[in-house]
Amino acid sequence: MTTSGERTGAADRCSFCEEPAVILGRDRRERLCAGHLISSIEGRVREYIRDHSLISPGDHIAVALSGGKDSTALLLVLATILPELPDVSLTALTIDEGIAGYRDETVDSAVRLTRHLGVRHHIISFHDLFGADLDTLLQKKGRAERACTVCGVLRRKALAEGARRVGGTTIATGHNLDDEAQSVLMNLLRGDLVRLIQDSSSGEPACFLPRIKPLAAIPEKEVVTFLFVQGYFTELPECPYAGTALRSEIRTMLGDLEFRHPGTRQRLMKWQERVRERVTPRSIAGELTRCTRCGALCNSEICQACRILESLGIE
Repeated sequence: MTTSGERTGAADRCSFCEEPAVILGRDRRERLCAGHLISSIEGRVREYIRDHSLISPGDHIAVALSGGKDSTALLLVLATILPELPDVSLTALTIDEGIAGYRDETVDSAVRLTRHLGVRHHIISFHDLFGADLDTLLQKKGRAERACTVCGVLRRKALAEGARRVGGTTIATGHNLDDEAQSVLMNLLRGDLVRLIQDSSSGEPACFLPRIKPLAAIPEKEVVTFLFVQGYFTELPECPYAGTALRSEIRTMLGDLEFRHPGTRQRLMKWQERVRERVTPRSIAGELTRCTRCGALCNSEICQACRILESLGIE
């Protein structure tokens, strides 16, 4: 009989069974087959939700489903584990920003997935909310260089409105470990202490509802493999505005650091947790108030989304 230790040393076998390995585990010493990878990710998401008290009985989770890999993985996991929780429901929520040559394919992917899973699905567009799609908004003021900033702010506003329309109590997004570590590094380089310490699960200050990130402890590589072994990985076009973002440079830099110094991402996240324990957002951002235009929580008279819309000539 082959021992567990011997299996671990076999390059092509899972550390826990005789099935072919598809990925190295978190500590790089264990190998996981497709089945054990799926159960590992589902188990870690359950644990993360429980340890961080992300979901309560009676919650209606609005899952932000772009149709990309991370949101697809999130919906697959939540559709599996949420039925285990008392009186918890979910609705997939897709924001159509109106990006030519990109959004149609990802929206179609989201529609196919929700139909396959039998999950309620709601689509809301920038055009419906703001009177124009993202391409048009950016062209009006020649602001393509700030596309990701404009899109990000308006998308968060659209998610909040979409969740309100479907009766959501919490918004769930598919940010993985790589995304979260990149955000920490970006905010550090920008000197943005408020964003560095702000815990979005509190629902402050940018939205009406709490936002949770159940995949925040799962590396991107595992997310991709999780989809691939189940036949859900689909090659989709990259957003044409992605190259204008600082995040693309941070992603490359952090990937190099993680390769040369394994554990860099986890150390960044633990450092952020220590900072959050010592500093609160309100101590540096001031008291929260309501935007005089839309009523959103913010720390100024007019929220960032309304300021952007005003600069684009939209009332």
